[in-house]
Amino acid sequence: MSIESRKFRDDINGLRAWAVIAVIFYHFGVYGFAGGFVGVDIFFAISGFLMTGIVVEGLERSKSSPFSVIEFYMARARRILPALIALCAALLALGWWVLTPVDYKMLGTHSAAGISFLSNIQFWREAGYFDTQSHEKWLLHTWSLAVEWQFYIILPLVLTAVWKWRPNRQSITVVMLAGLITSLALSIIITPLDPSAAFYLLPTRAWEMIAGGLVYLLANRFLLTTTIRVTLESIGFALIIGSIIGFDSSSNWPGWRALIPVIGTLLILLAARTGSIWTGLTGIQWLGTRSYSLYLWHWPIVVALNYLEQQANPTAIVLGLGLTLVLGNISYHLVETPARRYLTNFSLKKNAAVLLSCTIAVTVAGLSVRLDQGVNGRLPPEVEAISLESQNINPRRSECLLMAGVTSPSCTFGGNDLKAIVLGDSHANATISAVVSAAPSPDSSIMEWTYSSCPIIKGVHSSERKQCGAFVEWAIQKLKTLPSNIPVIIINRHAQYALGANENSHETNTPQVYFTKPYKTSEPAFLEEYARNLKDTACEIAKSHTVYLVRPIPEMGVDVPTQMARAALAGTPKDIYITLAAYNQRQAFIWKAQDAARDQCGIKILNPLPYLCSDGRCFGEKRHHPLYRDDDHLSEYGNKVLVPMFSEVFKNMDRTTSEGLTGASLVH
Repeated sequence: MSIESRKFRDDINGLRAWAVIAVIFYHFGVYGFAGGFVGVDIFFAISGFLMTGIVVEGLERSKSSPFSVIEFYMARARRILPALIALCAALLALGWWVLTPVDYKMLGTHSAAGISFLSNIQFWREAGYFDTQSHEKWLLHTWSLAVEWQFYIILPLVLTAVWKWRPNRQSITVVMLAGLITSLALSIIITPLDPSAAFYLLPTRAWEMIAGGLVYLLANRFLLTTTIRVTLESIGFALIIGSIIGFDSSSNWPGWRALIPVIGTLLILLAARTGSIWTGLTGIQWLGTRSYSLYLWHWPIVVALNYLEQQANPTAIVLGLGLTLVLGNISYHLVETPARRYLTNFSLKKNAAVLLSCTIAVTVAGLSVRLDQGVNGRLPPEVEAISLESQNINPRRSECLLMAGVTSPSCTFGGNDLKAIVLGDSHANATISAVVSAAPSPDSSIMEWTYSSCPIIKGVHSSERKQCGAFVEWAIQKLKTLPSNIPVIIINRHAQYALGANENSHETNTPQVYFTKPYKTSEPAFLEEYARNLKDTACEIAKSHTVYLVRPIPEMGVDVPTQMARAALAGTPKDIYITLAAYNQRQAFIWKAQDAARDQCGIKILNPLPYLCSDGRCFGEKRHHPLYRDDDHLSEYGNKVLVPMFSEVFKNMDRTTSEGLTGASLVH
């Protein structure tokens, strides 16, 4: 039995069904499918098999009918674009009525990225695939289409070049094998170092598609008996099912682990069994035929359940799965199939014109929504006011909050009479305007030294901010050159660095920094080392300056403006808060370290809880207005409740403390 790419194979169609079932059940949170994301790896291997076959067969016929790379691209576009265009257009239309400006702006951005097959790069630059925030993104699943399309662009160019060099399958096989080894090595190396890049980008994913292509190239060399085919298929499904059950969102992916479902897929492709009980059943074939449309429509339904806070409701999940089948079937019959038939009858130029026009239309619509900041004025004013609090940030954030390098831009706020230096991370940047407002006179000046995701602790190492430790050392040495009567206010989100970000459950208890050695979990030895170094750093600064340590700002765990705006839009306003007990449990070790610094070297403590918490709760809103711009950063509105707290810094300062000194002369 020969392996041909263009002959319909019900085993491949059935394998698509398994892949889409795995992905859909995983996203809907169905028990037993914790590793269902491997369905994407199955799709990649299938795509590589089919596309390599199409290109190689086209090259082998090139003497009688030249292989056209452009026609290959157009065939892929006819297959992928119509349903994707329909999905993006439908979401943009629906979003006009139901999405807040911030959410709608994000949808516009992602629509433009998705339709142009750049969404994998877009999402790589944002939060990770497994993060809680991913459930806010209506088109997150288009990242895999982008990876496949990028592969489709490169594959025929490479194979055509190889064919011109040496027109035989052996040469193509050698080149593809080299590509597989290179890409797989990159995947294994990069996955633990930069999981998001490894997950989303083509160089670390290409090997999965190349592997499918190699099966196509090598399969006909083997004469397989029926018994061997059954055995290969059974082993293949065992590997896939084992991956679905055995892996979960905490598994570094892809890396070496992705070899397991990919090898399973390759064995099934190699077995090429027709009418198998695994792939040949009528229901499986029905799902396989509609797998693309089912994949496209299932994720927006998952996001909708999350918006409605019904993602854990069994009844809602069942209804969501049913709606996925309905919408996927409608898309298949009314978009996918007619578009392919209709466009196939057109000339190449007319094909390109139709698809390009529709693509540009959706791209322009998405970019217009983005550039218009989500189009204000569509929703009730109170809803939009709440939503827009997410944009109420320090207007000098991009200028003053260091993201790389060592030396701070040393931003000066206020007048020329330096009264204090604010040192810390993005939480310090988010609250500095409250310090400025608390200053004793209009001529008072406040200096900001902040570094994103960087705790002010000597000897710290951070994989995210590799120069964080050098920045801390720079700040300590720079402070020694400044007058000792200038107080230093230190503000950090310590719990994130020591315990992981609380809004991303899979990161909980995973330290983001280390000192003498990395720790996989926040075990007592690490927390003790963290607390000791925090205390020692504060005490070193206190040798030359009065130091104020700010107790940790409460973390809400959810995006406050977004949650409040959605609730207001639905007509069900809600209070957003965490219990004081939950705050104390997460922040206890930081309080203890700060207290130790106070007791040992006279550090002063500033406590925001009396201003943000009451009756056993710490609130994310005040008088139905968000205090936060996201889940943990105070907005410019919210930070003003802390002005009385920061006033304590200046209350007893000698009016002659910084006489004759200006911010510019102090730091440059």
